[in-house]
Amino acid sequence: MMRSLGRRPERDELVLGVDPGSRTGLSVFYCGREIGTSFHTSVDELVSHMIELMAGLGAKKRTIRIGSGNMAVTRRICDLLNLRYCSSFDLELVDEHGTSPRTRSLNRRGTRDMLSARSIAQRAGRKRTVLPHSVPA
Repeated sequence: MMRSLGRRPERDELVLGVDPGSRTGLSVFYCGREIGTSFHTSVDELVSHMIELMAGLGAKKRTIRIGSGNMAVTRRICDLLNLRYCSSFDLELVDEHGTSPRTRSLNRRGTRDMLSARSIAQRAGRKRTVLPHSVPA
């Protein structure tokens, strides 16, 4: 992914857009450009991939925007990120209304989920506070 960027630009921001569901779409924007998309059938796999991206790209500002359409999956993603990722990041919940393309042919191999994740990444959402879990003594 880093090779696709060329030189390091001034706006050092990573935005991850997540469309939660049984197939969870992920869209990765770095420095204002989309550098990757994927879809995951496991929340654990998704969170591990997101942590690798956030740690590997080393952006100064990290924002995760998650669609609010499936709150059970959204909550699980937030909880796992909070448990596994110790660095700071901003979390925003985004209204998913109108993010899914209305074409039937787009649902091959999670394409619709990835396109929805792209739309979610590009929308501003309601900011949520992310507090690290306290470690029991």
